[in-house]
Amino acid sequence: MKRITLDQIEQKLHAESYEQLCIYIYAQMESGSLQPVKACGTNGKKPALYKQYRVADRQSDTGDTAVLKEELQYKMHTKIAVDYYLRHMDEYRKDREWVQMLNAYLQNTQGKAQEPVSKNERSFQIWGREKFLQHEQGKKILKRCGIDCAQLCYYETSEPLAYYSSHRNTPQNLLILENKDTFYSMRRHLLGQSEKEILGVPFGTLIYGAGKGILRSFQDFSFCVEPYMQEAENRIYYFGDLDYEGIGIYERLAGAFLQQGYRMEPFVQAYWKMLKKAPAAAKLPLMKEKQNRGISERFFSFFTDQTADRMRRLLEDGRYIPQEILNINDFRDNGAIR
Repeated sequence: MKRITLDQIEQKLHAESYEQLCIYIYAQMESGSLQPVKACGTNGKKPALYKQYRVADRQSDTGDTAVLKEELQYKMHTKIAVDYYLRHMDEYRKDREWVQMLNAYLQNTQGKAQEPVSKNERSFQIWGREKFLQHEQGKKILKRCGIDCAQLCYYETSEPLAYYSSHRNTPQNLLILENKDTFYSMRRHLLGQSEKEILGVPFGTLIYGAGKGILRSFQDFSFCVEPYMQEAENRIYYFGDLDYEGIGIYERLAGAFLQQGYRMEPFVQAYWKMLKKAPAAAKLPLMKEKQNRGISERFFSFFTDQTADRMRRLLEDGRYIPQEILNINDFRDNGAIR
Protein backbone atom coordinates (compact mmCIF):
# COMPACT_ATOMS: atom_id res chain seq x y z
CA MET A 1 0.00 0.00 0.00
CA LYS A 2 1.23 3.48 -0.85
CA ARG A 3 1.85 6.06 1.84
CA ILE A 4 0.46 9.56 2.22
CA THR A 5 1.47 12.25 4.68
CA LEU A 6 -0.87 14.20 6.92
CA ASP A 7 0.10 17.39 5.11
CA GLN A 8 -0.86 15.85 1.75
CA ILE A 9 -4.23 14.80 3.12
CA GLU A 10 -4.84 18.27 4.50
CA GLN A 11 -3.93 19.91 1.20
CA LYS A 12 -6.24 17.60 -0.72
CA LEU A 13 -9.16 18.00 1.70
CA HIS A 14 -8.89 21.77 2.11
CA ALA A 15 -10.28 21.35 5.61
CA GLU A 16 -11.68 24.54 7.04
CA SER A 17 -10.71 23.55 10.57
CA TYR A 18 -8.57 21.03 12.38
CA GLU A 19 -11.73 19.46 13.74
CA GLN A 20 -13.01 18.81 10.22
CA LEU A 21 -9.68 17.24 9.28
CA CYS A 22 -9.89 14.92 12.31
CA ILE A 23 -13.45 13.86 11.49
CA TYR A 24 -12.45 13.01 7.94
CA ILE A 25 -9.34 11.02 8.89
CA TYR A 26 -11.12 9.12 11.67
CA ALA A 27 -13.86 8.16 9.21
CA GLN A 28 -11.26 6.96 6.70
CA MET A 29 -9.47 4.94 9.39
CA GLU A 30 -12.71 3.32 10.57
CA SER A 31 -13.57 2.30 7.02
CA GLY A 32 -10.11 0.82 6.52
CA SER A 33 -9.19 3.25 3.76
CA LEU A 34 -6.37 4.73 5.85
CA GLN A 35 -4.05 2.87 8.20
CA PRO A 36 -1.69 4.91 10.44
CA VAL A 37 2.06 4.45 10.16
CA LYS A 38 2.65 4.51 13.91
CA ALA A 39 6.41 4.46 13.61
CA CYS A 40 6.28 8.00 12.17
CA GLY A 41 4.61 9.38 15.32
CA THR A 42 1.84 11.92 15.78
CA ASN A 43 1.61 15.64 15.16
CA GLY A 44 1.45 16.52 18.85
CA LYS A 45 -1.95 18.19 18.66
CA LYS A 46 -5.14 17.29 20.49
CA PRO A 47 -6.69 15.12 19.30
CA ALA A 48 -3.53 13.68 17.80
CA LEU A 49 -3.21 12.57 14.18
CA TYR A 50 -0.46 10.41 12.78
CA LYS A 51 2.02 12.06 10.43
CA GLN A 52 1.75 9.32 7.80
CA TYR A 53 -0.88 6.81 6.65
CA ARG A 54 -1.07 3.82 4.36
CA VAL A 55 -3.77 4.08 1.70
CA ALA A 56 -5.71 0.86 1.08
CA ASP A 57 -6.46 0.11 -2.56
CA ARG A 58 -10.16 -0.43 -2.03
CA GLN A 59 -10.99 -0.21 -5.72
CA SER A 60 -9.19 -3.46 -6.52
CA ASP A 61 -10.57 -5.31 -3.50
CA THR A 62 -13.66 -7.14 -4.71
CA GLY A 63 -14.41 -8.05 -1.10
CA ASP A 64 -14.86 -4.44 0.08
CA THR A 65 -18.60 -4.27 -0.57
CA ALA A 66 -19.58 -5.31 2.94
CA VAL A 67 -17.18 -2.77 4.44
CA LEU A 68 -18.52 0.03 2.27
CA LYS A 69 -22.12 -0.87 3.00
CA GLU A 70 -21.36 -0.77 6.70
CA GLU A 71 -19.77 2.64 6.18
CA LEU A 72 -22.89 3.92 4.45
CA GLN A 73 -25.27 2.48 7.00
CA TYR A 74 -23.49 3.41 10.22
CA LYS A 75 -20.96 6.17 9.58
CA MET A 76 -22.87 8.72 7.53
CA HIS A 77 -24.58 11.78 8.93
CA THR A 78 -28.29 11.24 9.39
CA LYS A 79 -29.09 13.87 6.73
CA ILE A 80 -27.38 11.78 4.05
CA ALA A 81 -29.75 9.30 2.39
CA VAL A 82 -27.78 6.14 1.55
CA ASP A 83 -30.40 4.15 -0.39
CA TYR A 84 -29.07 5.09 -3.83
CA TYR A 85 -25.49 4.14 -3.04
CA LEU A 86 -26.51 0.89 -1.33
CA ARG A 87 -28.14 -0.09 -4.62
CA HIS A 88 -25.24 1.20 -6.75
CA MET A 89 -22.02 0.33 -4.97
CA ASP A 90 -19.88 0.97 -8.06
CA GLU A 91 -21.16 4.56 -8.14
CA TYR A 92 -20.37 4.93 -4.46
CA ARG A 93 -16.79 3.83 -5.10
CA LYS A 94 -16.52 6.61 -7.71
CA ASP A 95 -18.20 9.26 -5.54
CA ARG A 96 -16.89 8.15 -2.18
CA GLU A 97 -14.26 10.85 -1.79
CA TRP A 98 -16.84 13.61 -2.38
CA VAL A 99 -19.47 11.95 -0.19
CA GLN A 100 -16.93 11.66 2.63
CA MET A 101 -16.17 15.38 2.37
CA LEU A 102 -19.88 16.20 2.49
CA ASN A 103 -20.25 13.87 5.47
CA ALA A 104 -17.33 15.56 7.25
CA TYR A 105 -18.90 18.98 6.69
CA LEU A 106 -22.28 17.87 8.06
CA GLN A 107 -20.65 16.21 11.06
CA ASN A 108 -18.57 19.30 11.75
CA THR A 109 -21.53 21.69 11.56
CA GLN A 110 -23.95 19.49 13.49
CA GLY A 111 -26.05 21.66 15.80
CA LYS A 112 -24.31 24.88 14.78
CA ALA A 113 -26.20 27.81 13.28
CA GLN A 114 -24.84 28.41 9.78
CA GLU A 115 -24.45 31.92 8.42
CA PRO A 116 -25.56 31.99 4.75
CA VAL A 117 -22.64 32.30 2.31
CA SER A 118 -22.47 32.29 -1.49
CA LYS A 119 -22.77 29.07 -3.47
CA ASN A 120 -19.12 29.13 -4.54
CA GLU A 121 -17.96 29.86 -0.98
CA ARG A 122 -19.95 26.94 0.42
CA SER A 123 -18.74 24.70 -2.39
CA PHE A 124 -15.12 25.45 -1.54
CA GLN A 125 -15.79 25.00 2.16
CA ILE A 126 -17.13 21.47 1.63
CA TRP A 127 -15.14 20.13 -1.32
CA GLY A 128 -12.21 22.50 -1.72
CA ARG A 129 -13.47 23.41 -5.21
CA GLU A 130 -15.36 26.66 -5.65
CA LYS A 131 -17.13 25.54 -8.86
CA PHE A 132 -18.00 22.04 -7.66
CA LEU A 133 -21.67 22.92 -7.05
CA GLN A 134 -22.06 25.19 -10.05
CA HIS A 135 -20.34 23.33 -12.88
CA GLU A 136 -18.95 20.02 -11.61
CA GLN A 137 -20.34 17.03 -9.71
CA GLY A 138 -21.86 18.84 -6.74
CA LYS A 139 -25.51 18.74 -7.81
CA LYS A 140 -25.25 15.06 -8.71
CA ILE A 141 -23.67 14.20 -5.36
CA LEU A 142 -26.34 16.12 -3.44
CA LYS A 143 -29.13 14.46 -5.41
CA ARG A 144 -27.73 10.99 -4.78
CA CYS A 145 -27.35 11.82 -1.09
CA GLY A 146 -30.88 13.20 -0.84
CA ILE A 147 -29.59 16.60 0.28
CA ASP A 148 -31.64 19.64 -0.69
CA CYS A 149 -29.55 22.65 -1.69
CA ALA A 150 -31.35 24.74 0.95
CA GLN A 151 -29.82 22.55 3.66
CA LEU A 152 -26.38 23.89 2.76
CA CYS A 153 -27.51 27.43 3.58
CA TYR A 154 -26.09 29.30 0.61
CA TYR A 155 -27.37 32.04 -1.67
CA GLU A 156 -27.05 32.62 -5.40
CA THR A 157 -25.10 35.63 -6.63
CA SER A 158 -25.63 37.76 -9.71
CA GLU A 159 -23.70 40.39 -11.58
CA PRO A 160 -23.81 43.81 -9.87
CA LEU A 161 -26.36 46.17 -11.37
CA ALA A 162 -25.16 48.89 -13.69
CA TYR A 163 -27.19 52.06 -13.34
CA TYR A 164 -27.04 55.80 -13.88
CA SER A 165 -28.69 58.29 -11.52
CA SER A 166 -29.19 61.90 -12.54
CA HIS A 167 -30.48 62.57 -9.01
CA ARG A 168 -31.58 60.72 -5.88
CA ASN A 169 -34.65 62.76 -5.09
CA THR A 170 -37.84 60.85 -4.35
CA PRO A 171 -40.37 60.11 -5.59
CA GLN A 172 -38.84 59.59 -9.01
CA ASN A 173 -39.24 57.48 -12.14
CA LEU A 174 -36.85 54.54 -12.66
CA LEU A 175 -36.40 52.88 -16.06
CA ILE A 176 -35.06 49.33 -16.46
CA LEU A 177 -33.61 48.64 -19.92
CA GLU A 178 -33.10 45.23 -21.50
CA ASN A 179 -30.13 46.04 -23.73
CA LYS A 180 -26.79 47.76 -23.23
CA ASP A 181 -26.83 50.03 -26.30
CA THR A 182 -30.13 51.62 -25.32
CA PHE A 183 -28.90 52.11 -21.74
CA TYR A 184 -25.84 53.99 -22.98
CA SER A 185 -27.80 56.04 -25.51
CA MET A 186 -30.42 57.10 -22.98
CA ARG A 187 -27.70 57.88 -20.45
CA ARG A 188 -25.95 60.12 -22.98
CA HIS A 189 -29.28 61.79 -23.71
CA LEU A 190 -29.97 62.55 -20.04
CA LEU A 191 -26.44 63.86 -19.52
CA GLY A 192 -26.92 66.27 -22.39
CA GLN A 193 -30.13 67.95 -21.31
CA SER A 194 -31.35 69.67 -18.19
CA GLU A 195 -34.95 68.42 -18.09
CA LYS A 196 -33.82 64.78 -17.68
CA GLU A 197 -36.72 63.58 -19.80
CA ILE A 198 -36.99 60.72 -22.27
CA LEU A 199 -39.88 60.97 -24.73
CA GLY A 200 -41.44 63.58 -22.46
CA VAL A 201 -41.24 61.45 -19.29
CA PRO A 202 -38.81 62.54 -16.52
CA PHE A 203 -36.43 59.84 -15.26
CA GLY A 204 -34.06 60.01 -12.31
CA THR A 205 -32.43 56.59 -12.74
CA LEU A 206 -31.65 54.22 -15.63
CA ILE A 207 -30.86 50.56 -14.84
CA TYR A 208 -29.21 48.15 -17.29
CA GLY A 209 -31.00 44.83 -17.08
CA ALA A 210 -28.69 42.65 -19.26
CA GLY A 211 -31.54 40.68 -20.79
CA LYS A 212 -32.70 37.75 -18.69
CA GLY A 213 -29.93 38.53 -16.20
CA ILE A 214 -32.21 41.11 -14.61
CA LEU A 215 -34.48 38.33 -13.33
CA ARG A 216 -31.77 37.01 -11.02
CA SER A 217 -30.50 40.45 -10.05
CA PHE A 218 -33.93 41.52 -8.87
CA GLN A 219 -34.83 38.42 -6.85
CA ASP A 220 -34.41 40.68 -3.85
CA PHE A 221 -34.90 44.25 -5.04
CA SER A 222 -34.26 45.76 -1.61
CA PHE A 223 -30.89 43.98 -1.35
CA CYS A 224 -29.35 45.00 -4.67
CA VAL A 225 -30.28 48.69 -5.03
CA GLU A 226 -29.71 51.89 -3.12
CA PRO A 227 -32.29 53.00 -0.51
CA TYR A 228 -33.67 55.85 -2.60
CA MET A 229 -34.71 53.38 -5.33
CA GLN A 230 -36.85 51.49 -2.81
CA GLU A 231 -39.20 54.37 -2.00
CA ALA A 232 -42.78 53.15 -2.31
CA GLU A 233 -43.88 56.27 -4.22
CA ASN A 234 -41.34 55.76 -7.02
CA ARG A 235 -42.65 54.59 -10.39
CA ILE A 236 -40.76 51.79 -12.10
CA TYR A 237 -40.84 51.33 -15.88
CA TYR A 238 -39.46 48.64 -18.20
CA PHE A 239 -38.38 48.87 -21.83
CA GLY A 240 -37.10 45.96 -23.90
CA ASP A 241 -37.25 44.34 -27.31
CA LEU A 242 -40.73 43.94 -28.73
CA ASP A 243 -40.72 40.16 -29.02
CA TYR A 244 -41.95 37.20 -26.98
CA GLU A 245 -38.74 37.03 -24.98
CA GLY A 246 -38.68 40.73 -24.14
CA ILE A 247 -42.35 40.71 -23.12
CA GLY A 248 -41.75 37.55 -21.10
CA ILE A 249 -38.89 39.20 -19.21
CA TYR A 250 -41.17 42.13 -18.38
CA GLU A 251 -44.02 39.90 -17.15
CA ARG A 252 -41.81 37.73 -14.94
CA LEU A 253 -40.00 40.76 -13.56
CA ALA A 254 -43.29 42.59 -12.93
CA GLY A 255 -44.56 39.55 -11.05
CA ALA A 256 -41.42 39.42 -8.89
CA PHE A 257 -41.71 43.14 -8.17
CA LEU A 258 -45.37 42.79 -7.21
CA GLN A 259 -44.46 40.16 -4.61
CA GLN A 260 -42.10 42.69 -3.03
CA GLY A 261 -44.70 45.44 -3.02
CA TYR A 262 -43.61 47.34 -6.16
CA ARG A 263 -45.59 47.99 -9.32
CA MET A 264 -43.80 48.03 -12.67
CA GLU A 265 -45.25 49.08 -16.02
CA PRO A 266 -43.98 49.16 -19.62
CA PHE A 267 -42.54 52.42 -20.88
CA VAL A 268 -45.51 52.90 -23.19
CA GLN A 269 -44.14 55.95 -25.02
CA ALA A 270 -41.00 54.07 -26.06
CA TYR A 271 -42.89 51.04 -27.36
CA TRP A 272 -45.24 53.29 -29.29
CA LYS A 273 -42.24 55.10 -30.78
CA MET A 274 -40.82 51.74 -31.89
CA LEU A 275 -44.07 50.90 -33.70
CA LYS A 276 -44.12 54.33 -35.29
CA LYS A 277 -40.62 53.88 -36.74
CA ALA A 278 -41.08 50.25 -37.79
CA PRO A 279 -42.70 50.91 -41.23
CA ALA A 280 -39.65 52.93 -42.28
CA ALA A 281 -37.31 50.00 -41.58
CA ALA A 282 -36.11 48.12 -44.64
CA LYS A 283 -37.24 44.81 -43.15
CA LEU A 284 -37.95 43.88 -39.57
CA PRO A 285 -35.86 40.92 -38.34
CA LEU A 286 -37.27 37.47 -37.72
CA MET A 287 -37.58 36.32 -34.14
CA LYS A 288 -35.27 33.60 -32.89
CA GLU A 289 -36.74 30.14 -33.16
CA LYS A 290 -38.25 28.42 -30.13
CA GLN A 291 -38.90 31.60 -28.18
CA ASN A 292 -41.21 30.94 -25.25
CA ARG A 293 -44.60 32.25 -26.36
CA GLY A 294 -46.20 31.76 -22.96
CA ILE A 295 -47.05 35.39 -22.26
CA SER A 296 -50.20 36.75 -20.64
CA GLU A 297 -52.19 39.93 -21.23
CA ARG A 298 -50.36 41.82 -18.46
CA PHE A 299 -48.06 43.63 -20.91
CA PHE A 300 -50.73 44.45 -23.52
CA SER A 301 -53.15 45.79 -20.87
CA PHE A 302 -51.15 49.03 -20.65
CA PHE A 303 -51.75 49.90 -24.32
CA THR A 304 -54.77 50.96 -26.35
CA ASP A 305 -56.60 48.14 -28.10
CA GLN A 306 -55.36 49.38 -31.47
CA THR A 307 -51.71 49.45 -30.37
CA ALA A 308 -51.96 46.06 -28.66
CA ASP A 309 -53.43 44.53 -31.84
CA ARG A 310 -50.54 45.91 -33.91
CA MET A 311 -48.10 44.30 -31.50
CA ARG A 312 -49.87 40.95 -31.59
CA ARG A 313 -49.94 40.91 -35.42
CA LEU A 314 -46.24 41.66 -35.51
CA LEU A 315 -45.47 38.74 -33.18
CA GLU A 316 -47.80 36.38 -35.02
CA ASP A 317 -45.93 37.17 -38.24
CA GLY A 318 -42.70 36.02 -36.55
CA ARG A 319 -41.13 39.48 -36.65
CA TYR A 320 -39.85 41.64 -33.82
CA ILE A 321 -38.64 45.18 -33.20
CA PRO A 322 -35.33 45.53 -31.33
CA GLN A 323 -34.84 48.37 -28.88
CA GLU A 324 -32.02 49.58 -31.08
CA ILE A 325 -34.53 50.88 -33.64
CA LEU A 326 -34.53 53.95 -31.38
CA ASN A 327 -31.46 56.12 -30.98
CA ILE A 328 -30.50 59.30 -29.17
CA ASN A 329 -32.25 61.44 -31.81
CA ASP A 330 -35.59 59.84 -30.93
CA PHE A 331 -35.50 60.50 -27.20
CA ARG A 332 -36.00 64.28 -27.55
CA ASP A 333 -39.58 63.74 -28.78
CA ASN A 334 -42.26 64.68 -26.28
CA GLY A 335 -43.51 61.10 -26.50
CA ALA A 336 -47.15 62.04 -27.22
CA ILE A 337 -49.07 59.01 -28.45
CA ARG A 338 -51.08 59.95 -31.49
